[in-house]
Amino acid sequence: MQNGIPISDFRVGLLDFRRIMFTAVLVAVVIGGLIFFLVQRSRNQVLKTENGWWGPGVPPDAEEDITIRSFKVTTSDEELEDLYRRIDQTRPVSSLEDSQFNYGFNSHYLQKVVSYWRNHFDWKKQVDKLNQYPHFKTNIEGIDVHYVHVKPKRVPEGTCAIPLIMVHGWPGSFYEFYGLIPLLTEPSDQGDLVFEVVCPSIPGYGFSEAPQKKGFDSVCAAHIFHKLMKRLGFQQFYAHGGDWGWLVTTNMAQLEPKTVKGLHVNFAPPSKPGLLMVLSIMLGRRFPKLFGFTEMDVERLYPCMEKLVVESIKESGYMHIQATKPDTAGRGLNDSPVGLAAYILEKFSTWTDHDFRNLEDGGLTRKFSLDDLLTNVMIYWTSGCIIPSMRFYKENFGKGLDVPHAKIPVYVPTGFACFPNELMHTPKLWVKQKYHNLISFSPMQCGGHFAAMEEPQLMAEDIQTFTKTVEKKTKKQ
Repeated sequence: MQNGIPISDFRVGLLDFRRIMFTAVLVAVVIGGLIFFLVQRSRNQVLKTENGWWGPGVPPDAEEDITIRSFKVTTSDEELEDLYRRIDQTRPVSSLEDSQFNYGFNSHYLQKVVSYWRNHFDWKKQVDKLNQYPHFKTNIEGIDVHYVHVKPKRVPEGTCAIPLIMVHGWPGSFYEFYGLIPLLTEPSDQGDLVFEVVCPSIPGYGFSEAPQKKGFDSVCAAHIFHKLMKRLGFQQFYAHGGDWGWLVTTNMAQLEPKTVKGLHVNFAPPSKPGLLMVLSIMLGRRFPKLFGFTEMDVERLYPCMEKLVVESIKESGYMHIQATKPDTAGRGLNDSPVGLAAYILEKFSTWTDHDFRNLEDGGLTRKFSLDDLLTNVMIYWTSGCIIPSMRFYKENFGKGLDVPHAKIPVYVPTGFACFPNELMHTPKLWVKQKYHNLISFSPMQCGGHFAAMEEPQLMAEDIQTFTKTVEKKTKKQ
């Protein structure tokens, strides 16, 4: 007997306890091993794509021409005369009384913009400004890819310039980064990193040739930009993007995670909502701390449901058109410079600050100069790229939401600059659902969708901080 229990029963109980413990440990080991396997498999999962041919006809038998050609933006008197003739023949339309920008671009203010464009805007001067940085073209997969490549004038002794590719979106262009480039290539602070910057035009945008075949989406653009960076001699580099540039650079990180040393974005809408995100939406207002929500998160995420739906409808009409029938609407914009300006500049108003819709001038010149805005419009007009730029929506949305890259997490070190007036607010919790190695999450003081153009100083500082952190971690490893 032991403590009143027969020895035989005690031994049986002890044996059962050991079996239970052994089984529990075995189950824990199996579950732990399974979790480890799944995590490792996820980490090793990369986005896959194949070489394409986006030029006319069938690909030639000859090897791909890898020549890099110098390029300059040019203009002519004939080009300007055609522009002025079309502007002069536009038919003005009156805006409704007290409508501001709530019906789209206010027609009365549009007349003022057009008058400035026609009589004061100096396109030849802006062409010189565009050419202040070196431009190049190279043929990749059958199309000429345009890019700006800016090397720093001076690199501190004992250091190397950090290669960085920056990718724009719609209705922007490579010109969005012109205020940011000198802050990165010629920083004023001696402790800052010096960057070597490459700003390509997405094929079908700006001075990059448009794909001639269906199916050219963000993954195809990412694949081409990887080829571009390798052709320039970069084995590793950093990437930055906003709007479509966010998705293209994210796909670059998914395609070749060892090549993209760090990813910095200022736009990151959730691609595939999971259970945690759904729970955070349902409970985040009542229990914000449970999900790490800040005051800004709560303020941006929880207007009344009616307001949320209405706001979404107000600002997404263009997307439905471009994701379904881009050629129809695009044809009119390609013929009318005034129509093109209204269509593009309206986004620079409402996407910079929703409240600008209630202003007679749309708040356009509160954040940008008319010269800069019209330069962006002229890049679309002179290159005739509005239709192929709109097709990019159909190529991406036409494949549905269940695309391979939506399921693959990003493990490349990532930095997110969270600007308060961005179209869609993304809390840190949501960003981490996609970007599993989130190094920095920076709530910014001000700025909207076109942050690189609107707040270049803030953007440069955040890119510097993020890159320094990654570089420091890399050296330690």
